[in-house]
Amino acid sequence: MTPRQQRRGAVTAPLLRYGALSFTYFAAIGLFNPYAPLWFQSLGYSTLVIGSIAALQSWTRVLGPYAWGWFGDHSGRRVELIRIAAAGSVLAAAGLLGVREAVPVALVTALLFVANGGVVPLYEATLAQLLNTGTGVDPARYGRVRVWGSVGFIAAVTAFGALLERFGIGVFPGFVLAMNTLMLVAALRLPANREDVVHDEPAPPVLPLLRRPEVAWFFGSIFFTVLAHTSLYAFFSLYLVSLGYGKAAVGALWAVAIALEIVFFWMQGRWFALLTAPRWLQWAAVLTALRFAAVANAGAWPVLLVLAQAVHAVTFAAHHAACITLVHRFFPGRLRGRGQALYTTLGYGFSGVLGGIGGGWVIAHLGFATLFWAAAACGLAAWVCATRMALHLRQL
Repeated sequence: MTPRQQRRGAVTAPLLRYGALSFTYFAAIGLFNPYAPLWFQSLGYSTLVIGSIAALQSWTRVLGPYAWGWFGDHSGRRVELIRIAAAGSVLAAAGLLGVREAVPVALVTALLFVANGGVVPLYEATLAQLLNTGTGVDPARYGRVRVWGSVGFIAAVTAFGALLERFGIGVFPGFVLAMNTLMLVAALRLPANREDVVHDEPAPPVLPLLRRPEVAWFFGSIFFTVLAHTSLYAFFSLYLVSLGYGKAAVGALWAVAIALEIVFFWMQGRWFALLTAPRWLQWAAVLTALRFAAVANAGAWPVLLVLAQAVHAVTFAAHHAACITLVHRFFPGRLRGRGQALYTTLGYGFSGVLGGIGGGWVIAHLGFATLFWAAAACGLAAWVCATRMALHLRQL
């Protein structure tokens, strides 16, 4: 066996464990996000209370991930922190077994979000370190790991839908505990990474990097692209139902998006090499604008809706892969954890809060179509930001 083959084999074994963590984490999300509102409803909560508890996930993403990333960068013990976050998720999930009133349920749910909000930024930072080729993150092997998150999500949505139909929504907290326990088992099996040592010097500050124009435009592009997609995650199903689509059609349209997301991640090594990461961000933004313009203007045309969902492979999967590549570039070494956390916070925290609250207001006053036109406009804003970022990078 050549030295190169030995190094590749040494990396492949840990990747299987990271794939297991990705699968279990996103499977837990695939269980909680779609079915928690049904459990809340079974407890007699109003729509306002259900929406408020669901919004806690976005609120906790504003500060929680950055705190986890900060501790990871300053301690160098990211794998140990992943295990602590997973253990915290198990404890919070266990708390759901003993609460029924709205306030205790909201508190325990918030603790669950705070805990599991640390898994992804720490996981991505550690995985990027493992897959560092010297010139960036290996896109092929990253895609082969991240794809298991998408597989876990769609498997959980499908399997737990059937199980909850069979056993009733009352067993939901038990399933949440079981999935988070599996995530903890996967976290405990992660190998220690090379940065799992205490450093003598403090980690460098992150603020000077945020002042660089290419980094600021990068986060602007992320913010607007994800803000556009909050209309999809929060309101697309409701929009389809309002147009007269049945539950089977709604599920099928979501399946199209997730299936092609999986295909992209699996083939990422081949496709990602076709364009640079900044160019992928530009294409993701353009297709985001076209996607939501189609949804706004042609919701009654099933074929166009299928095409709109099909470009999820670029507007989400390719966009995410490009973001991970650029975070690794902009936030090297002991800045990586905070870079990943800022990606979560600025991309999914603030945008989730604004998109959920603002989107609900827009629908109530102006209707679904206006919301999706606004999402298309966000796609154009993301393209402007991505283009400005690319211009600054070329000048370096």
